[in-house]
Amino acid sequence: MVDGPGGPEVLRVREVPVPEVRDGWTLVRVEAFGLNRSELMTRQGLSPNVRFPRVLGIECVGVVVESARLPPGAKVAAVMGEMGREFDGGYAEYALLPDDLLIPVQTDLPSEVFAALPETYLTASGSLAAFGPASPGQSLLIRGGTSSVGMATLSLARERGLVTIATTRNRDKVAALEKAGASHVVVDRGDIGADVRTLFPDGPDFVLDLIGAPTVPGSLRLVKRGGTVCVAGMLSGEWVIPDFQPVAAIPSGTKLTAFQSNDIRGASGGEALQAIVDGVANGVYQPNLDRVFRLEQIVQAHAYMEANQAAGKVVVRND
Repeated sequence: MVDGPGGPEVLRVREVPVPEVRDGWTLVRVEAFGLNRSELMTRQGLSPNVRFPRVLGIECVGVVVESARLPPGAKVAAVMGEMGREFDGGYAEYALLPDDLLIPVQTDLPSEVFAALPETYLTASGSLAAFGPASPGQSLLIRGGTSSVGMATLSLARERGLVTIATTRNRDKVAALEKAGASHVVVDRGDIGADVRTLFPDGPDFVLDLIGAPTVPGSLRLVKRGGTVCVAGMLSGEWVIPDFQPVAAIPSGTKLTAFQSNDIRGASGGEALQAIVDGVANGVYQPNLDRVFRLEQIVQAHAYMEANQAAGKVVVRND
């Protein structure tokens, strides 16, 4: 729980009563949950309309304890829908969640592997869909490649036959990107233009920008004329593009779009998540699990995430 904004140390593990079930809500025993950069921003006091104290967590996986909709013991995932913002989220042993937020899933994956998938892979899948039809052999640049969404996108893109370029600011993470399926890796030293143009002189067909506001103008200059830039992350922590002039910044015929993971909450993400879980179980996709912490290590887990040490998903497990 967080009583007020601050650094990782403001996260406190404490005993509270198990939430009481009410109409339209389901009690879930949380087995594990993934960490997300948006939770870091909420903890820092940067998420609008969040009131403290608050249990953070925009996603979790677990089993149903009590519900009018689902049988006890059913495995479920939940993402977004203002979890951890307007109401208490997944950083807990038990979470009371709106019925329409739950995604029933059939799986025997270990809880920490299952927990690495919902937010990351559903965001990656939705971002690729935002580009529209893509053909094998077309090229995709992923800015912020070692983020969990970036690595999930690499796995999906490889299965679809796309040629991928992934960026990282840390040379030590190049091998992790190659293992995740990157066709090419570019080390971002502040300007990736020359390296990308060496690989694709006309620019990539698509750019997935997970860094956000500071890099969007550059992504629009990099993408092939008539291509598409999709913004689906804010790794930079910046919300606004200063002095953005669309007519000047967006080349004629080039498209700028965005994907919000809130669009895939509940039933709308059910079919996609089941396919992803099955794909991981069958070895088609990788979970890209970087490190697993225990709930009592939540401060260390947030510090690890904030220091950008991970290459992939950080998960917290309830033992």
